[in-house]
Amino acid sequence: MADIITDLAFDGSTIDGSWYLDTTRFAHDTSWLNGFMNVYTSIGVVLFAVFIVIGWWIARSARSSVMTALIAAPVSAVVAYVINDAIKSVVAEARPCYAYPGTFLIEKCPPLSDYSFPSNHSVVVAAVTVSLFFVSIRLGVVSAIAALLMGFSRVYVGAHYPHDVLVGLLVGVLVSLAVTLLAQRYATGLVDRMRGGPLQPVLGAPDRDGSEAAAHRVDPAGVGD
Repeated sequence: MADIITDLAFDGSTIDGSWYLDTTRFAHDTSWLNGFMNVYTSIGVVLFAVFIVIGWWIARSARSSVMTALIAAPVSAVVAYVINDAIKSVVAEARPCYAYPGTFLIEKCPPLSDYSFPSNHSVVVAAVTVSLFFVSIRLGVVSAIAALLMGFSRVYVGAHYPHDVLVGLLVGVLVSLAVTLLAQRYATGLVDRMRGGPLQPVLGAPDRDGSEAAAHRVDPAGVGD
């Protein structure tokens, strides 16, 4: 039965199976790195929650459009995850561990119903990263490096093909760009009004109708970086 299901699923090994094998061989030869990569690939997403908290602290003293972008970060991640999960169901690509049984794996081979393309980890961290670039260039760069490492770790531990990660990153970037830009266009006014109410201690002070005071507030998404 397992063989029938595998045959019906999309075979990603024909795309970049050799790269996958090269990476898992590298993992086999770098046992000193296995522990770190296993921990990072498992709980590294928590680091991006830390980045969002740092972004919140920065956005509190910036314009309302920056705070809007910060709020868009977790929204982008959720929307991108849902879209990515739909793609997974349609493509139904079997995990590489089924195409290459006996390959060195750090992460246990998932069930056949847990499809490989695109990588959920990659799409989520990419979505958060793009929104953070609208908050702070420096924070966005740090998050981007962490996101690329997350993507590499998914191949290193044997969970994904390289194309799973690359497409996951692309989906995350595109969805987050759309969500963040739409949020800044249509929700900044709402966020600004919220900043003038009881949520001011959390969201920071509102803009002042484009006044000089607002113009001189720190804008980490622009020349402040």
